[in-house]
Amino acid sequence: MPYRCRECGYRSPKWLGRCPRCGGWDSFEELSEGEEGGEGWIGAQPQALPEVKKPPVERVSTGITEVDRLLGGGLIPGSVILFGGEPGIGKSTLLLQIAAALAESGNKVLYVSGEEAPAQVKLRAERLGLSTPNLYLLSEQHLLRIVKAVEELSPQVLVVDSLQTVVARPDGGDIGGVAQVREAAAQLARLAKGLEMTCFLVSHITKGGEFAGPKTVEHLVDVAVYLEGTREGDLRILRSVKNRFGSTNEVAVFQMAEEGLVEVPDPSTFFVPRDRPARPGAAVVPVLEGTRPLLVEIQALVAPSMGYGPPQRRMAGLDFNRVLVLLAVIEKRLGAHIGATDVYLAAAGGLEVREPAVDLGVCAAVLSSLRERVIPADTVVFGEVGLAGDVRPVRKGPERLREVGKLGFRRAIAPPGPLPKGLSLEVEQVTSVVEAAEALGVG
Repeated sequence: MPYRCRECGYRSPKWLGRCPRCGGWDSFEELSEGEEGGEGWIGAQPQALPEVKKPPVERVSTGITEVDRLLGGGLIPGSVILFGGEPGIGKSTLLLQIAAALAESGNKVLYVSGEEAPAQVKLRAERLGLSTPNLYLLSEQHLLRIVKAVEELSPQVLVVDSLQTVVARPDGGDIGGVAQVREAAAQLARLAKGLEMTCFLVSHITKGGEFAGPKTVEHLVDVAVYLEGTREGDLRILRSVKNRFGSTNEVAVFQMAEEGLVEVPDPSTFFVPRDRPARPGAAVVPVLEGTRPLLVEIQALVAPSMGYGPPQRRMAGLDFNRVLVLLAVIEKRLGAHIGATDVYLAAAGGLEVREPAVDLGVCAAVLSSLRERVIPADTVVFGEVGLAGDVRPVRKGPERLREVGKLGFRRAIAPPGPLPKGLSLEVEQVTSVVEAAEALGVG
């Protein structure tokens, strides 16, 4: 029979007085026949495909509609969710709200905090107005003690905040290092699968915008979501980047308030208010985040350069290099003299927009500011712009137009393509930036 160290899990074909991995004395114990077969949650015997049991399809609601939609309809028992975001962005706040909502619906939830004492977590819960007996708090960093608490409590949901504080192996390097994070994530994922327990793993974001621990953790989890935003603003966007049970690139929009993060069920009205005045330099674009069309206002300011250096090019929420290409297209194809002007562009509301459908909106906003001509407030514009100044179709154009019509807009400048039936708005399809500028009156 093989032996295993109870401290770090090291295996040996014979008993050892001292573990060569963690240095623990008299820590080896004999494995039983069941334990010898393997450590994973998958059965040791091969199975024919028709004989494999289907996974549970019933989802558990988190109590927050936007989070349920982001996850594809709710939580799948046994799934592992990696929850990332910059320090101080609101990860712990949102997860505590989710944990409390799950506990209120009758689920037993264990919230493990490696950074805060239970009293500190309770203070946050009181500020958020949360109190439920089914929510259990544990301040612990050692993985084996976390596993023991899970086995004793048998929760339906486990939250580990954060993965970087978990000590999985005493000899695995510094806390938060790659080896520690990888080992902790792998063992917690195995535990969640074996117990059919939903597990949230909180992970910090590096300066490069990726999950800490590099990419060694993402392949171990079923769902990976990012919480984005700025500490100065109150807007928070929860973005799905991996989802084995639903669509990727979905977003849920929240607003930070005194009672925590409040979901924004209609983001289009949040980013583009109904009563916004029409003014030069503003164009409304229907962008696609996952499967949801959102309306975003692109704002531009074109002003004479002060002459103290090269003209300024500043962007917020837009791809800097892509915008530089669009400015060159405008100058070349429309004869707009913007080479000696400062150009400032922003996606209003703090949303990060990277899809090509925003190209025509950027061109329209820049021309509107340059010519001091107003684009009507009831008009939207979208389309991809090529280097030759041509306007190309974009993904799910009919769905964008349908959403625009529902929100009360009357006119759309769009690329060529099929139109949905029963539209309540006028659609003018254009094939070039020249045609689009003429249609908008900013040429």
